[in-house]
Amino acid sequence: MSRLRLGRWVVAIPMSLLALATIYPLLFTANVAMKTRRDYILDRFSLTDALRWENISTAWNSVGLGRYFANSLLVVTSSVILLLLLGSMAGFALSQLRFRGSSVLFLGCLAGLFVPFQVIMVPLARIMADTALIDTYPGLVLVYVAQFLPFTVFLMTSYYRGIPPEIIDAARIDGNSVYGVYRRIMLPLGTPALLSVGILNALFCWNDVLMSLVMMPSADHRTLMVGVTSLRGQYSDDIPTFASGVLIAAIPVLVVYLFLQRQIADGVAAGSTKG
Repeated sequence: MSRLRLGRWVVAIPMSLLALATIYPLLFTANVAMKTRRDYILDRFSLTDALRWENISTAWNSVGLGRYFANSLLVVTSSVILLLLLGSMAGFALSQLRFRGSSVLFLGCLAGLFVPFQVIMVPLARIMADTALIDTYPGLVLVYVAQFLPFTVFLMTSYYRGIPPEIIDAARIDGNSVYGVYRRIMLPLGTPALLSVGILNALFCWNDVLMSLVMMPSADHRTLMVGVTSLRGQYSDDIPTFASGVLIAAIPVLVVYLFLQRQIADGVAAGSTKG
């Protein structure tokens, strides 16, 4: 019994420290966002003595974070819809349809998971510039789809492989075409995986800074995460306003995680245990 308790403590203590290390930056940012500039300069680690919501308002209005928020919403929504559509179709084909080269194609998708954006950043930017897609919303959507599609295909293929092929055969005997099987059978059965991978992709796209910074150089087309950095440029000594901008950008992610944490955990578990 004592060994069991000792084992639990051995696991609980590092996990608690890890959770504290994860939560502390967010709490520190929220505390700084509620301070005045003078309070922050005098003691940056002290607790704020009041909730100063005017810092949030200043950060929102000073550089037009509302426009950047709308840009992020448009790009992330379009990217996630395309990712789910292409990922579910590819996952269905690679897991249930038998055709020559399917294994090689799946391995090619897996290889895409190991190619970081930094490696292809320069040639990709040249291609986007040559095709007049640089600094456009469709261009950034295509970059997000290309970057996160391998992960989506991998997860959807892994999930669809768990569906018995007899269901597909029965649907084909009933007269369904391949598209009919996809629309009437695979899409409804794949809803839990689609929800999980959709949430994860939305978080990946929302939190991205590098791809958006490279592909959207003009100020009007910036996404929210890139737009927050402009607070640091104009108000280099106003750290509470900058922290307020960071807090605004983090709030949608926190809300998504708090309400959909079970689906996020299921999606991560599906990607790590199936294949």
